[in-house]
Amino acid sequence: MLRTTLAGLRMHKARLVTTALAIALGVMFVTGTQVFGDTLEEGYSTKVLGAADEYAAVAIPAWDEGAPADPEAPAPVLPADTLEQVRDLPEVAAAGGMTRGDAPLLDKDGRAVGSVPTIGMSVGPDTRFQPAEGSLPEGSGEVALATTSADATGYGVGDIVTVLDSEDERHEFTVSGLIDFGVDRELSYRGVVAFDEDTTREMTGAEGYSEIDARAAEGVTDAEVVRAVEGVTGSDTHVETGDAYGDRLAAAAGGDTQVLTVGLMLFALISVFVAAIVIYNTFAILVAQRQREMALLRCVGSARGQVFLSVLTEALVVGLVASAVGVAVGVGTGWAGFAFGGEALGADASQPLVVGVLPVVVGMTVGTVMALGAALLPAWRATRVPPLAALRTSATAQGLEKGIGWVRITVGAVLFLISGGIVFAATDGDRTGPTGMVLTTVAGLVCFVGVVVLSPLLVRAVVAAVSPAMRRIGVASMLAADNSRRSPKRAATAMIALTVGATLITGYAVVSASLKTTMDERLAEQFPADYRISASLDDPDAVVPQSAVDALEESDAIGTVVERRRTSTESDDASGDLAVRSYIGATLGEDIKSDAVSGSLTDMGPGKVAVSEEYAGGREAGDVLPLATEDGEQEYEIAAVLKDGGGMGGVTLAPQDFEKAFPDVDGAAGVLVDGAEDASAQQVRDAVYDAVADAPKVGVSSMAEMRAQFDDMLNIAFLAIAAMLGLAIIIAVFGIANTMALSVLERTRESAMLRALGLTRGQLRRMLSIEAVVLCLIGAGVGILLGIVFGWAAGTTALESMVFTLPVAQIAVFIGVAVAAGLLASVLPGRKAAGASITGALASE
Repeated sequence: MLRTTLAGLRMHKARLVTTALAIALGVMFVTGTQVFGDTLEEGYSTKVLGAADEYAAVAIPAWDEGAPADPEAPAPVLPADTLEQVRDLPEVAAAGGMTRGDAPLLDKDGRAVGSVPTIGMSVGPDTRFQPAEGSLPEGSGEVALATTSADATGYGVGDIVTVLDSEDERHEFTVSGLIDFGVDRELSYRGVVAFDEDTTREMTGAEGYSEIDARAAEGVTDAEVVRAVEGVTGSDTHVETGDAYGDRLAAAAGGDTQVLTVGLMLFALISVFVAAIVIYNTFAILVAQRQREMALLRCVGSARGQVFLSVLTEALVVGLVASAVGVAVGVGTGWAGFAFGGEALGADASQPLVVGVLPVVVGMTVGTVMALGAALLPAWRATRVPPLAALRTSATAQGLEKGIGWVRITVGAVLFLISGGIVFAATDGDRTGPTGMVLTTVAGLVCFVGVVVLSPLLVRAVVAAVSPAMRRIGVASMLAADNSRRSPKRAATAMIALTVGATLITGYAVVSASLKTTMDERLAEQFPADYRISASLDDPDAVVPQSAVDALEESDAIGTVVERRRTSTESDDASGDLAVRSYIGATLGEDIKSDAVSGSLTDMGPGKVAVSEEYAGGREAGDVLPLATEDGEQEYEIAAVLKDGGGMGGVTLAPQDFEKAFPDVDGAAGVLVDGAEDASAQQVRDAVYDAVADAPKVGVSSMAEMRAQFDDMLNIAFLAIAAMLGLAIIIAVFGIANTMALSVLERTRESAMLRALGLTRGQLRRMLSIEAVVLCLIGAGVGILLGIVFGWAAGTTALESMVFTLPVAQIAVFIGVAVAAGLLASVLPGRKAAGASITGALASE
């Protein structure tokens, strides 16, 4: 029986090529993801340990993991004399200390970089950070930049940069080198300007050391150095070996690697699932086409179990061979992914490829189990073939397509109703967040099972609906319509694989488009101006300089200037301080807008307030709100109760009421600026930047730039997800091509008869192309419909007050891709059918 099975494999190997390719692609994604993740994680460790393992001991201020963080408390440091004490130890050959504090770097526009101050840090030959390019700073006129800071500003080695000291005085330095802090989250996020130790103290005003690194004397172990350093630093210092310190940093950075790997693995599993559908459909068709062969085996004495094992053996061989190919290609894919993205993700670019045993074992196991699992049902069906089937005159599938019974219809309808109920429960009320997302996911899975159950009926109904139009187009279209309708179960199984990818990519497109529209509206509400100017980034009590406000008001390029005054007062509940604000120079409800649940902002005026729903305490417009002021408690009439999450949280007072209630608040926490109608965008920008030129730490944000950055982020995310789902769609197209090829083989005599009756080669190819396109359009159409519904549900549960947006252009692209996929899937089957000999095909049976 084994020899017979292997001989059958050799004879029919061409029919299984596409199946093997589907397995290989799925395994490639799984293995490539693991290899990429392992190499990336090792690259993080290499980057950290490449510096840290040169030191026997690293000392940092001790931290209390159980104590709550105080954001206003200064960072703990090691005393200034600690470094000399460590250097005097006989176990220590050399030691260096790092001092750090705030040292804002200015960009080429003269603005402070980032939303938090850049870190000023001391580096030297005895500290663990060394340059990736150029050299460490020497003397008071040089500085080294973090590579992230250089990327953000466009500065490079040899450029002149400006840095602010602790008194906000400007100092110019020459960039001597660039340092890669890739695995340190804080340093990478905030950016670093690195000086020598004396310059660091002068620029930041910092005292003491944030870290001391010690090298071991000859013949001394790391453990001995750690104990010696602990002896002079005391209990307020945490001391560990350089290796341990590097491992801890790498583990912290490795958490991001794990999240990335898990995310990629989810997409890999989607590809595996789609490949399993393709395998199942292939073996189901092959078993149906080989009924006489199975029956002959039964006639010559093969038991049902032997036939069952024969089919599974075929699946096992195909799975093993395809998995081996997939693992090999996956290793190359993982290497390519790290080569192109490893350095950008902060890993050591020189890290060699890491190929462990686990990715190979997992890849081989996934591919083999997938092939065997998908072949189980077709193998069981093969055992149901009676021996008398060997007497039939046709070798084509008989009895494969049975009627679509009421049980199937009932089960599918019930599943749809259950899914609809779960979606209603998820989107009705306040179930936003994890609970709503979980319910939406469950509803999507239930609905997809319903689609699988009813897919033959869907295929039959859609084909019946479009058949009249297809018949009017021509003979090829008429025949394609008839062919599509006669095997709905086979067609449905083939299209389901494409439906998976279409559902996911459409769902994300809906979420992305809706998120973009929602954020545009939120930005317009919270950022109702061309530019927003905010006070100093490192002082919560700072205000925008009055000179900047005056310059804006005097500029011909500026149309409107709105000052936002802000303070806080005691709240009448236990939730903390209540934010109080006022807008000077704006008409609320026109210049500044926010959605109201009661009343209207246009009713604002002296003696009235607008309050967010959170702090309204159940009050409505017209009610009285007591408010603690500097002159005692005052009562105000509520003009509007505003929705939470808008740009006007807390309480908003009229300007004259705010000045009377909080006379000590002097200056604007922020300024909103609109350009004049006759001014160009560049003129407005120049006017804004000129006004704040003497206040480099004042933040300047452009609504247009913020929207563009947000749109770019969503577009990049969409392209990345589309690329990863693209593999699943490619596998699905292979499945449709395989189904078409096997159908062509099954209909050899039928095609020859059509040719004999006058159908041309071109018409035959066109008939098969139309069949494939119809199949792809049905699969994509069902997926697009599901994606729209569950994209809306997911967005509604993930984001409160989401504005649903249908991405018409992207959906049109998906439909175009489906048509192209159908045409592509029909190329080889059409060529084979058109190239077959008419007489040979008619005589073949």
